[in-house]
Amino acid sequence: MGLLEGRLEDGFMVTSLEAAVNWARESSLWPMTFGLACCAIEMMATGAPRYDIDRFGAGAFRATPRQADLMIVAGTVNLKMADRVRRLYNQMPDPKFVIAMGACTCGGGPYYKYGYNVAKGVDLVVPVDVYVPGCPPRPEALLEGLMRIQDKIHKMREFTKGDLAQLPTPARTGRVQLPPELADPAKAVAFLAETKERAKPVKA
Repeated sequence: MGLLEGRLEDGFMVTSLEAAVNWARESSLWPMTFGLACCAIEMMATGAPRYDIDRFGAGAFRATPRQADLMIVAGTVNLKMADRVRRLYNQMPDPKFVIAMGACTCGGGPYYKYGYNVAKGVDLVVPVDVYVPGCPPRPEALLEGLMRIQDKIHKMREFTKGDLAQLPTPARTGRVQLPPELADPAKAVAFLAETKERAKPVKA
C-alpha cells in the first residue's frame, strides 16, 4: 500500500474539505499566457516537452486573465507596461498568485541604474508571492518557484476560522534605494545631462 496504507477503509478516504480544496487548487494551477521580454523564452521552454510543466498540473496556459490564477511576470517591466500588468492582475479571480521571474522583474536587473523607464521591481506594481532570480533563470528555477507556490496553497486556511497558517509574504521594507548620483534631484538632472552628452555620436 505504501503512502495510502492505513488511510483507506473499505474504499473510503477521509479528509477535510479545506485539504481537498487546497489539493485541487495546487494540482490545477492555470498560468496566464504573459511574457514581457527574454525571460518569456525560458518560460516557454518550461512548458515544452523537455521540462513539461504539465507534470505539476500547470500546463494549461490561458490567454485571458479571467481564467488564470497564476501570473508569471517574465521579463522587464517598463513603466508604460506597469499599468497594463496591474490591470491584468485586477482581472484575475481570487485566490491569485504572482511569480516574479528574472532579475529585471525582481528588482530592475541591469537597468536598475540607467533604465529610467524600467520599474525597479514588479513588486512595486503587484504583490509578489515568489521571486525567481536569474538572468534569465533556467526552467528548473521556474519549476522550483512553482513548487513554492504549491506549498503556499497547501498551507492556505480559508475555511478554518481562527487557525490561520503563517505564510511568508515577501514585501518591500521601504523606498527604492537609488544610487548616490540619482538620489538627489539636482544630481539626477546633472547625471542625465552628462549621460545624454556622452551618448551623442562623435563626428569623424
